[in-house]
Amino acid sequence: MARRAAAALAAGLCLALAAPVASAGAAERDGGQGVDGQPDGGQGVGGQREAADRRAAALRAVTGAGAVSAIAEIRDRNGVWRGGTGVSDLATGAPVRTDGRFRAGSITKVFTATTVLQLVGEGRIGLDDPVERYLPGLVPNGANITVRRLLNHSSGLWDATNEKGGIFPDRTDPAAVRNWLDQGGLTRTITPAQVVAASVAHAPDFPPGTRYKYSNVNYVLLGMVIERVTGHGYAQEVTARILRPLGLNGTYFPGTATDIRGPHAHGYLTLTEGPGPEDHSDRDVTVLSVSWASAAGALISTLDDLNRFEQALTGGRLLPPQLMKEMTTTIPVGDGGDQPTGLGYGLGLARWQLSCGVIWGHDGGLPGYSSQLWNSGTRQVAMSVTTRGDDTRIEAQLVAEAGFLEQAFCGTR
Repeated sequence: MARRAAAALAAGLCLALAAPVASAGAAERDGGQGVDGQPDGGQGVGGQREAADRRAAALRAVTGAGAVSAIAEIRDRNGVWRGGTGVSDLATGAPVRTDGRFRAGSITKVFTATTVLQLVGEGRIGLDDPVERYLPGLVPNGANITVRRLLNHSSGLWDATNEKGGIFPDRTDPAAVRNWLDQGGLTRTITPAQVVAASVAHAPDFPPGTRYKYSNVNYVLLGMVIERVTGHGYAQEVTARILRPLGLNGTYFPGTATDIRGPHAHGYLTLTEGPGPEDHSDRDVTVLSVSWASAAGALISTLDDLNRFEQALTGGRLLPPQLMKEMTTTIPVGDGGDQPTGLGYGLGLARWQLSCGVIWGHDGGLPGYSSQLWNSGTRQVAMSVTTRGDDTRIEAQLVAEAGFLEQAFCGTR
């Protein structure tokens, strides 16, 4: 996960949630099924109702921190709980729908990693093979960057999608961002080859295998490896191996398309328009090309589909035990200053220590959208938030997301 997200999510475990505020939408039970607010369940009807109220309050705290909307689904042995708060469109004020699609961002990496590991199990990819074997001449020092190091972000490759001077304008320069938007930057197609070229044109951050640093280019390269090995595009391969067998009909890869099919919440990017704290505007960025993200973050999905995928993965339907062990072998995640965060990163899965135990999953972030997918082995939680505001406000929303996850898994705030 990105450094800012890691730091904010970790901080969320240490801070009390802001008091919830009234907003459009309401928490709901799915199909009248039971709701369990504590890890071990068995609370009875009154306890379930109280737990549902606490979940709804924790979700409202996300919009209370400034988000436009937040939706979430929790699955466990007692059934399914869904909740929504906020609006799907600032122009119409329509309440957000809990069954809508959203941009899942880097949750895509779990799907990509699962596909790579399936190919490892078939003997078609070697975890400790160098990327040079599959993509000869593409990556400098590719003989020392292994598939494993791409999967766990220890390659050292510079992230051309998140760093200043990469393929996007400096997000701290409002004029540059506004100019880029006005010139159609949002809908411009950027190929994986262009992303890789921009990355390798910059010096690496560190020698391969010496530490962790998140870089989307790692998974862009893994998408290329999948294509080289199978003869199919990464999206076609993930669809055939995961989406279709699991019946994840609400999930798809958009390719170069810029829209989101079916019901969905709009995403917004807040632009600074002047020196005052109120001098800002919210630009609708729902129509967006994520061609640059490819196997690192292009997926569009739903709460239901993400949780069912997570159930299948942790339930052993997609990978055998020895490959799940590889996937869950982690290296420490720092906060950007090499300070511990309580997070670890495996092969496409992050490990996070909550107050009641360990959860596994991934977050995701694209302009206008933030997402979460985590599981404890017996409970799955998926979440999508449409963010709003400057960096400080968005970090407050990430902290509130972390608070919701603590409530969802541990029943505490």
